[in-house]
Amino acid sequence: MKYATSIVVAFMLALTGSFTGAIAQAQQAPQQIPATLDQANRRAVVEAAAKMLRERYVFPDVGDQAARAIESAFGAGDYNGLDQPRAFALRLTEDLRAVAKDKHLRVNAPGAPAGVPAAAPPRADGGVTRADILDGNVGYIEVVGFPNGANDPVDRAMAALQKTRALIVDVRRNGGGSPESVSYLVSYFVRSAEPVHINTFINRNPGTETFRSTDFFSKTTPFSYAGKPVYVLTSVRTFSGGEEFAYDMQVMDLAELVGETTGGGANPGGTAPLAAGLTMFIPGGRAKNPITGTNWEGVGVIPDVAVSSENALKVALERLGVSRAGVEIDAVSQSRVFGPRTTRQPGGEATVRRVSEELARGEPNYDLLTPQMAEVTRQQLTTLKERFSALGPVQSVTFVEVGPSGGDVYEVRYANGGLRWTISLTSDGKLANAGLQPLTSK
Repeated sequence: MKYATSIVVAFMLALTGSFTGAIAQAQQAPQQIPATLDQANRRAVVEAAAKMLRERYVFPDVGDQAARAIESAFGAGDYNGLDQPRAFALRLTEDLRAVAKDKHLRVNAPGAPAGVPAAAPPRADGGVTRADILDGNVGYIEVVGFPNGANDPVDRAMAALQKTRALIVDVRRNGGGSPESVSYLVSYFVRSAEPVHINTFINRNPGTETFRSTDFFSKTTPFSYAGKPVYVLTSVRTFSGGEEFAYDMQVMDLAELVGETTGGGANPGGTAPLAAGLTMFIPGGRAKNPITGTNWEGVGVIPDVAVSSENALKVALERLGVSRAGVEIDAVSQSRVFGPRTTRQPGGEATVRRVSEELARGEPNYDLLTPQMAEVTRQQLTTLKERFSALGPVQSVTFVEVGPSGGDVYEVRYANGGLRWTISLTSDGKLANAGLQPLTSK
């Protein structure tokens, strides 16, 4: 993919509290990204980053300190000569983290490092890459992310594992996601029929030093896996929402953790544009577990059984009495019972057309959106109406593929431009998640 224009930020990914969400600031027109940065570009980036830190960073005093640090560095000429966007982004990230000690806080430049191919993400459906029945009637499920609206794939995977005697949940490659989706998977293992308080996010109200709290409770699942042995596999790559799942399961005494201490990122936030094509992930909240009163920020989640991540599956199986315990999943799998979807969901084209028309009018049908999607749409309706009304009527909708994350990808041509949609629908046809990118002209 060429990064000739800026990405139109996906409006549904801006859900407050999301570990991997985005602060929606859809562009009114494509922004040209310079191949190299001059002094004016660097100044604009520093000024935008400082403003964002002061207005949105979860700890206002730390945000101000970090802002002053990069302003001072710019004034001292420390950034002179950093004309490559990636090198400048990396230096800003280092300077910001030196103050904030926050692994979520980062500045990003488009594209991959020169000479380094971008790693292909594992193919998943609702964050689930696979589910298997292993030797000894042990279930296995790998979850690499917690996207919004992921309940249906999780339900299908868990249903295939319902009759197993024990379960291994592998989050060694999990980079995060929605706290709502984290809480839903945890719900399979809670022992109470009543809602259980799983986690709380304390988020800063932008531009102020006031905060609001959002509590997450267990939900009703198709069946309960409570009472059976559960092991959670972790690694140093387990981060953010993946860490929350491991932390919740551990402190609620629902599972035993096997593997490595996780990455240590507990401050959720979103991505905001800066200038010259650079963006910044700005943490605007913090997690607060109702049992511990704290979280895993900076220290990670410490496993109950510390082993290398490569040996975590083998050790977990040995603790379950499986003698032929292998390091790799394929060596111990008796049958694979769930895989990512390969065919598009019905109703996708109609949903894209309908939502495009509704947003252009500024009249979305909230009943056909999930609650999270509806909340984000309300927050951003003014910007969305401007964007879609400028695009004009839909001319064509073409299905492309089921993407690596499990969403259906469509190329949509409008009278005045084009967008690449990636969408996920619930089993009852509601829009749960979507992403938008500009299409190049043909």
